[in-house]
Amino acid sequence: MKRIALVLTALVAAMTASAQIQFGEKGGYMTIGLESNNILYVNDAKLGTTYPSKFGSNDYLKLDYVNGRFSVGVQGEAYLPALQGYNDLRNNGFDKPKVMLASKYIQWQDTNYSVLVGDVYDQFGNGLIFRSFEDRQLGINSSIEGARVTAMFGNYVAVKALFGRPRLYSSSNNYSAGWIGSQYARSTVGGADISLSLSDMFGSEELMLSIEGSYINRRERTDRKIKDLYIDLVDPSGEVSSTMYILQDIYGLKTPHLNMYSARMNLDYKGFSLRGEYAGKSNDVIVGSVYSDVHLMQGLPDVTKAGSAALIELGYNVGNFSISAQMRRLEMMGTQLSVYGNIGVMGNTLNYLPALTRQQTYMLASLNPYQMNAEGELALQADVYYTLRSKQSRQRYWNFHANFSTAYTLKEYQTASKKRELLWREIDVDVERQWNKQWKSTLMFARQEWNTSHGQGAYIPSTTYASNIFVGDVMYKINKKFSLRMEAQYLLSNDYEGDWVAGLVEFNIAPHWSVFFSDMYNLEATEANGFNKKNYYNGGLSFTHSRTRVQVSYGRNRAGFVCSGGVCRYQPAYTGVNLMLTTSF
Repeated sequence: MKRIALVLTALVAAMTASAQIQFGEKGGYMTIGLESNNILYVNDAKLGTTYPSKFGSNDYLKLDYVNGRFSVGVQGEAYLPALQGYNDLRNNGFDKPKVMLASKYIQWQDTNYSVLVGDVYDQFGNGLIFRSFEDRQLGINSSIEGARVTAMFGNYVAVKALFGRPRLYSSSNNYSAGWIGSQYARSTVGGADISLSLSDMFGSEELMLSIEGSYINRRERTDRKIKDLYIDLVDPSGEVSSTMYILQDIYGLKTPHLNMYSARMNLDYKGFSLRGEYAGKSNDVIVGSVYSDVHLMQGLPDVTKAGSAALIELGYNVGNFSISAQMRRLEMMGTQLSVYGNIGVMGNTLNYLPALTRQQTYMLASLNPYQMNAEGELALQADVYYTLRSKQSRQRYWNFHANFSTAYTLKEYQTASKKRELLWREIDVDVERQWNKQWKSTLMFARQEWNTSHGQGAYIPSTTYASNIFVGDVMYKINKKFSLRMEAQYLLSNDYEGDWVAGLVEFNIAPHWSVFFSDMYNLEATEANGFNKKNYYNGGLSFTHSRTRVQVSYGRNRAGFVCSGGVCRYQPAYTGVNLMLTTSF
């Protein structure tokens, strides 16, 4: 009850505030952002779920003070405890109530330069070698605690450099005293990025051309002695060994340094755009991969390998027509913040490698999202858009969209057949029609195919499943205040769990209220095939006022992946009451 009272107190405090806090007429001002996600879990015999701790709460409070060129900020987080499904957090001690200072910074920003000391969030290029970011939906916060300097020289050259130690939610508990449950990795990260605008240098107005380059170094700390996660493989007596001794003896890593680099080019000309990036990395520990498993089974201790990535993006638009395509090759690019800590977990990632697929929002289209294979993947995505507008009325138009995405394995050892295999393929077609001021409809068809082995070689049987998904979405504006939206969805498949049906009804009362109910049901579920017949229902209401939104819902949620920006987190099935609050002022 104390935890619930704390959340409600924060909610009331946030609701009563409505503007920035100003300090004098010429003084600075403070902004405040609060986000709280709370679930009261309910035991559900149909799902087979029981919870020793029936309450979970992830809460974030961010304070920023700005005065001219000077700014300072902090972010506090409270987990009371962390929600189910945030395994990186819960395995690191956040399965019990915990309050912490998550990030802080002091910054001076002028027209042509800036200096920031504290926790740095940044990205070099497309993120192939470096991205430090926060995504609360995924439970990721990989900020770099240190410093960053940026400088601009006219419109011609932009430079930035940073250095620090990365935050690591997912540190292991098998380390020596003094580092158990640490928020930070046993490594340091430093790098620089430079961008040159050639079009500005040569005074070109039609052609926009720039070249860019980045460098990142990750160094494992070797100044302390630790009990390693794999100590039993090295010394069963439990004697403490140095970091590099363990790394070299087990992994074959010869240096504490990992070096990564990238080169990029950006071109825009009369509706045509071209983006290209090539990235490379030196030998890195590749643990928990097909490559390392094959080597270890063959008695080869060296499980290190260099990596590379290539990304090309093309685009063209003219009038109401546009087309874009992305092509990417990945090989051994899953880079960790540190080789210590839980290797392979989502929160321990130095770079950003999202799946090249459409980010679906409809329930049945997002049942089985694809996750990229950083060990080896060839991927392609293309989108085509066309808009047809009525000359007589702005309220009448057609929007046509088609999407195609696919991914294949890269290396022969990734498959039992020793041949390149399909990992994913999706074809989407959707048509949006605004009929008049009141009616709007959307029809979508999607066909998805995915390989159950996901490039794991002979360890997982290779089978390709296919789903055909049909969606109808209708919006009716009754008047300026009331509107009704309805969805009907059907998934047709002879594989996996068979056919599904889903629906949603949403009633909105502008500008504050929204009431919704949805349901999802597996038509093939029987006791014989191991699936209990159950409805995945969810209903609730939300209230929005200014920059504050509160939502309360109750429902049963299917086990599956929650995705944000092409990166996914596994969420176990649960039934419960959900209270969400977001506000800023």
